[in-house]
Amino acid sequence: MHTTDSKTHKQTLIELYEKNARRREYWLKKSWYYHSELHRFYQFSIPVNSTVLEIGCGTGQLLASLRPAKGVGIDISRQMIENARRKYPHLTFHTMDAEELSLKEKFDYIILSDFIGNVFDVQNTFSLLHTVCYPHTRIILNYYNFLWEPVLKIGEFCGSKMPEMYQNWLPLADLKNFLYLADFEVIKEGYCLLIPRYIPLISTSVNRLLARFPFIRRLCLVGTLIARPAGKPAHPPAGATGYTCSVIIPCRNEAGNIEGAVTRTPKLGTHTELIFVDGNSTDATVSEINRMIKAYPEKDISLIHQGDGTGKGDAVRKGFDAAKGDVLMILDADLTVPPEDLPKFMQALTDGKGEFINGTRLVYPMEKGAMRLLNLIANKLFSVGFTWLLGQRFRDTLCGTKVLFKKDYRRIVEGRTFFGDFDPFGDFDLILGASKLNLKIVEIPISYKERRYGTTNISRFRHGWLLIKMWCVAFFKIKLNS
Repeated sequence: MHTTDSKTHKQTLIELYEKNARRREYWLKKSWYYHSELHRFYQFSIPVNSTVLEIGCGTGQLLASLRPAKGVGIDISRQMIENARRKYPHLTFHTMDAEELSLKEKFDYIILSDFIGNVFDVQNTFSLLHTVCYPHTRIILNYYNFLWEPVLKIGEFCGSKMPEMYQNWLPLADLKNFLYLADFEVIKEGYCLLIPRYIPLISTSVNRLLARFPFIRRLCLVGTLIARPAGKPAHPPAGATGYTCSVIIPCRNEAGNIEGAVTRTPKLGTHTELIFVDGNSTDATVSEINRMIKAYPEKDISLIHQGDGTGKGDAVRKGFDAAKGDVLMILDADLTVPPEDLPKFMQALTDGKGEFINGTRLVYPMEKGAMRLLNLIANKLFSVGFTWLLGQRFRDTLCGTKVLFKKDYRRIVEGRTFFGDFDPFGDFDLILGASKLNLKIVEIPISYKERRYGTTNISRFRHGWLLIKMWCVAFFKIKLNS
């Protein structure tokens, strides 16, 4: 039914959903596979024990499946809300029009599942979400692909789908535009469910594999978006003192680069901490670090011995665990990434441009000898592969300089069991963790320099094989679960 004014539209919507509420369980059972796949997507995207608001919650089954620390659902249908309260008394439900949102709480996640098609004023509804958002809040929504409109209408006519009003025609591009107008920034977009009904063996294999590939995915029934409040730092400093920064410098046999790391690293934020993590060096690296500590007492420099641990990944974790700063930063001791570029990374993070800042060496011309040709080709191939995997553009996965807030790193640590301890480099542990948390990833181009002292600890073929294995782990963990 077409309606032309807000009052008529809402009254018609309420009447329809009050009627549908009486048979809601019947419709849920009819389309159990569709709903189970949506639940899987949201469960992948939202950590357990988050605070979650669902707008257009119906009888609350999706909200309950997320196991929130605090879950609140709103719906325009009084009968839907009464049913939800009976089924899930541990959650909070309100009869409320989303276009007149009036909640005092703020939430980590706000979800709008199969909801936005019934909204009379989409832009205003999105704008109201700011009243219940923290700077770190994520908006997650799904909506159907209009290529499926004839199929869905036939389903309603045949009694295999719950009746709906005439829906807004909103491709993902239009939803992204509405979010932009309402001061939200889209982080990820995706598609799922090429086969929305359960066919043994076929549905799972098609929806988890075939539906993920370019072009084919645009034929899927469901489009998804994940967005955040635009341009706001996720972790503002507590008070007016500003951010402090810890620079972690993993090193092994880098004696000739230690002084440069100390003298060339500029002040970052209100206080800069330099933490060297030595990986059992056999040259004068340790004595050189101790010399710098004595030579520059005005600087906050410390040394950690890696001990029995091996690999850069272990060194980075030890450094991050010891860090005191609000911002965590990695600087490779070979100084192929100029320390003078670090303020760009700090500013991008603290200005809210991104929440995980990654350097990229593949934009500006490199110094001759900075990267071997085979490494360059491999890096470009991996950038394409990981861009597809993560749903965010990633040009250089192996650039050593990565910057994030300590609070976000702690969240990555909490979710580390999902991927397992498989990364000796440390880069992918952080990248995949940041992607899983839907952090906004931003890349900053740097001028990559040739190493001036020592030799690289990277073995092209042995570590190249490890990279392929890590890509496979990411594929099975992210692409087949999201």
